Amino acid sequence: MPPKAAAGKDKSKAQGKAQSGGGKAKKKKWSKGKVREKLNNLVMWDQGIVDKLHNEVPKWRVITVSILSDRLHVNGSLAREGLKYLAARGQIREVCKGIFSRATTAA
Repeated sequence: MPPKAAAGKDKSKAQGKAQSGGGKAKKKKWSKGKVREKLNNLVMWDQGIVDKLHNEVPKWRVITVSILSDRLHVNGSLAREGLKYLAARGQIREVCKGIFSRATTAA
């Protein structure tokens, strides 16, 4: 059997914890949430982007503002302007509001 003096110390520590309401649980750490990557889209037309607009975009099957903005790295207002420009030239046609497709000859 262990000495009684040691048991008395453990007993007083146990009583102190019981009086304080038990061991404190760690506080929940809230996550900061997912951080989206910052886009660095152009806000003015560049010659390389204009060339891509003329050469590549009319070959795509589905063309929207979002797709154009994502693939050419331009902001939304430039993408809308580019779609209006290509539609006026007849290089693409509007399927429904905001959705364009490549211009095909009517068969």
